Amino acid sequence: MISAPGPNPTTRADAKALLALLEVVVKRALVLLAAIVLLALLLVPLLATAAPPEEADAAVRAPVEAYLRGHATGDGEEWRKAFHPSAMVTGVRDGKLVSMTAPDFVSRAAGKPPADEAQRKRRIVSIDVAGDAALAKVELDYPKVFFVDYLSLLRIDGEWKIAQKTYTGTSKKAP
Repeated sequence: MISAPGPNPTTRADAKALLALLEVVVKRALVLLAAIVLLALLLVPLLATAAPPEEADAAVRAPVEAYLRGHATGDGEEWRKAFHPSAMVTGVRDGKLVSMTAPDFVSRAAGKPPADEAQRKRRIVSIDVAGDAALAKVELDYPKVFFVDYLSLLRIDGEWKIAQKTYTGTSKKAP
């Protein structure tokens, strides 16, 4: 008697094995894809840069601009407006640590513009804001010294104030 060919048991077993293998590959691909997405989400904040200063909110810029006006005019009141009363000023100038309270810093205001004001340049390099905290980078290029100031700002009772000034100053060599 001749019988019609039926399903081959070997082919059925191979198909089941192939489906099981395919299932494992798909699961691993999904895990890998999830890991890539998670890694991308974690790296995005690291790739973000501080906003250009002109894009920062005017309220955040106000104490930074008052700080710079204080340097230009010698007016301690500008610095008083910029700093929180409990702020600290800490830095390194020519390799030496300098530390004082904001009121001590304000008391150093000369009350008049520096004699070499026309040769001095100041600029806000960047302002980075995160909620109620911000960090401004400021450069002060003076004839005899170059300063980089990092101003940590906090929004306290709705008003932005400098809470910490950290700086470095390097004396320039005479030409």
